[in-house]
Amino acid sequence: MFTGIIEGIGRVLRIEQEGTNVHFELEAPFTSELKIDQSVAHNGVCLTVVEKQSNSFVVTAIQETLDRTNLGGWKVGDAVNLERCTSLGGRLDGHLVQGHVDATAVLENVVDANGSWVLHFVHEASPENITVQKGSITINGVSLTVVDSHPEGFSVAIIPYTWEHTNLGALTPGDRVNLEFDVIGKYVARILAQQGLRS
Repeated sequence: MFTGIIEGIGRVLRIEQEGTNVHFELEAPFTSELKIDQSVAHNGVCLTVVEKQSNSFVVTAIQETLDRTNLGGWKVGDAVNLERCTSLGGRLDGHLVQGHVDATAVLENVVDANGSWVLHFVHEASPENITVQKGSITINGVSLTVVDSHPEGFSVAIIPYTWEHTNLGALTPGDRVNLEFDVIGKYVARILAQQGLRS
């Protein structure tokens, strides 16, 4: 379980294909503190540390992960938002994040709001892809609050700290991001769908 509060930016050092799996080697500010078998969210995707060197670590993505996220488009040198799993009893500064990406979205445009930035995203309309105004959304692993919402997209406002300390500030229109919708909203939507109350 994660909180959507990014601990640091990692960099992709190496990408290696093995069958349908892809191994990613990354460097991170907290590499020395990582352990084998530890879960780390990479742009919101929970991956397990399988190897560790002094300055880098390796995670493996299976085909299912590559198909459902933006990891298949990573290149050497790309910046990646990283968060280690939260500990019981710790502060929940963001919101409950599972590290399971539900969908991807495309950045439609960025509006400079004179001190912050408003990012507009579009995604596939689906009964389970639900956002609500002032609700929570995770974008590339970052816990954010929805400003405006409609069935095929939403917008979020980014403060300068988040702009500078995550990879959201480097996004340009057309870039694809990972989305994890609010877990409570997903369960409510599934229950209503099973009861025939949503189409």
